[in-house]
Amino acid sequence: MAWLQDHAPSTGSAFVPSEDRAAVEALAHASGLEPPDDLRTWWAVCGGTADLAFAEVLPPFYTPLGPSNALRSWRLKERFWPADLDSEAGTPTSGFHPRWLPIAFDGCGDALAVDLRPGVLCGCVVEWDRERGEMLKPEWTSLDEMLDQVATVLEHRGRLGHCEPLVTTDGRLGWRTD
Repeated sequence: MAWLQDHAPSTGSAFVPSEDRAAVEALAHASGLEPPDDLRTWWAVCGGTADLAFAEVLPPFYTPLGPSNALRSWRLKERFWPADLDSEAGTPTSGFHPRWLPIAFDGCGDALAVDLRPGVLCGCVVEWDRERGEMLKPEWTSLDEMLDQVATVLEHRGRLGHCEPLVTTDGRLGWRTD
């Protein structure tokens, strides 16, 4: 968040302060999902964007969600829940699993989510493709790993997979893809 203020202030200004702890508890109660500590820490500094404005800080085109909008997104994806719910964290699946907690959106229905299914990879970050209706593999082993890699790429102007950060002259962060 500090990097955005210094290097991409137009993008940084789209973010709102974190929501109070009650919003996280409301999400946990309504979804039955317990947000992991790394997600609670992230939500303590990032409340998402005002009115779901686009601020694509997560490659390639994802905008973080705060807890209230994460719950809204989770509820909207209920119609995509798969019939077979018996799978382990990180395993490929069709549909949007109800044990995934959305953490970012792209405006086209795709989502980044924390996979809270049981298993060794519980807490990994997955990318769900709405058009294909599937998730093929975990993108990161944890939210901490994702945020660390994004921060490192931003600070050192590197690449993350097929994405390279680009700051426009008006101070917006975007991602150039191959």
